[in-house]
Amino acid sequence: QVQLVESGGGLVQAGGSLRLSCAASGSIFRINAMGWYRQAPGKTRELVATFTTTGATGYVDSVKGRFTISRDNAKNTVSLQMNSLKPEDTAVYYCNTVPNSTYWGRGTQVTVSS
Repeated sequence: QVQLVESGGGLVQAGGSLRLSCAASGSIFRINAMGWYRQAPGKTRELVATFTTTGATGYVDSVKGRFTISRDNAKNTVSLQMNSLKPEDTAVYYCNTVPNSTYWGRGTQVTVSS
């Protein structure tokens, strides 16, 4: 059974920081690249950060230098440290495999006020 449970979102002022965490079931975590996605109101879901099984990371241009993805293989968790947050980062954030599976967790809301 696939499990993806995101946490750590909240309301923060522009320039602030948040750290998101995702607990994933071991069955998908160990053999897949993992990523953080986000969906802002009225927009399509986008992949913002990736962490492969070999340790490579990748970021969408809009978050490069501000967000850092990390992965704990022993705990089956993937995290996203978000610094220098901007109002345009406001979205629901989800973790999933990369490419994404058809299962999505509930996500965690991030709201950045100006």
